[in-house]
Amino acid sequence: MSDPTPPRETPLRARHEALGASFTDFGGWMMPVRYTSDLAEHHAVRTSAGLFDISHMAQFGVAGPDREAFLAYALAFDPSKLALSKAKYTMILAPSGGIIDDLIVTRNAEDQFLIVANAGNRDAVREALTERIDGFDAVLVELDDALIAVQGPRAREILEAVEGLDHDDDLAMGHTLESLPYYTAMGMRFGGGAVLVSRTGYTGEDGFEISVDAADVGTLWDAVLAAGEPFGLTPAGLASRDTLRLEAGMPLYGHELSLDVIPAQAGLGRVVPLRTKEADFVGRAALESVIAADAPVLVGLVSAGKRAGRAGYAVLDADGTAVGEITSGALSPTLQHPIAMAFVSPAVSTPGTELAIDVRGTRIPATVTALPFYRRTT
Repeated sequence: MSDPTPPRETPLRARHEALGASFTDFGGWMMPVRYTSDLAEHHAVRTSAGLFDISHMAQFGVAGPDREAFLAYALAFDPSKLALSKAKYTMILAPSGGIIDDLIVTRNAEDQFLIVANAGNRDAVREALTERIDGFDAVLVELDDALIAVQGPRAREILEAVEGLDHDDDLAMGHTLESLPYYTAMGMRFGGGAVLVSRTGYTGEDGFEISVDAADVGTLWDAVLAAGEPFGLTPAGLASRDTLRLEAGMPLYGHELSLDVIPAQAGLGRVVPLRTKEADFVGRAALESVIAADAPVLVGLVSAGKRAGRAGYAVLDADGTAVGEITSGALSPTLQHPIAMAFVSPAVSTPGTELAIDVRGTRIPATVTALPFYRRTT
């Protein structure tokens, strides 16, 4: 039976249509998948900048006297070590140690945190946080703010040129747009209201994500596009976002991350501070237990030619035995050869190991490589 619930739409839907976007259902939201071509949007982000609507992502505010104790229990990170304005990539785990979602948490005020979660996991994250807040003197609020991202080497210059996006000492938390460090946020003014500008992103490039009142996001989108025109700014959709994040070796929930995967399997054991975090948290006991020695681990695979492995394709060893499965794969627009991420047996996970990908019945040689595939130089 089909899901009777229609996909949700962001406040920018009409603007996307005016720009000629095609759409897809992503995480229960009707989102632009491309405006012109996947390759053009991908290359624009690598060489200039791209503008993304990411308003489908969930945002939660956490406040109250026990806010740190609550987050220390609910999430796999230590909020006491997060200074004002700093952001942290972390996870919310199930008691089994499996990943409910990967998150960005920002201390956006002395007495408040902001959690950004994936759109498709909005309900699961809300449900887990709501259950875990019981017993803590803390407040969890789901926000309806919009979110856009400017990603690329010209991103800072573009934001500095946006008319109406103004510095405010009372909101800036000691930062300026020019000097804002990576994974740090600052408040600014736009249209008389406050916005949160975070130097974060999901493309492997320098860039910013801006949380803004939904009523103002259309005006901000227009202002960013106008400011970015001399710099080559291009509106960019989900298709380019996927190849960009794949080149950068960034996992995608539902592909590299799931309830059946613990962080160490995905190469993200460093994200969970088991040795430095004193507080107990959901999932800790499972992660501290013995993990099966043959549990699949995430690796990168590179191939020659033009035929790329796709999610679900089998990974084979030299004898033709299946030793893993592709989770994401594409012909890299930047590197010009096929790349993929795959979960494989630990026995064949060493970089340099020669394997093969079963691409619709044809064995394509592939070599295990360290992630990421692409790393920006500036």
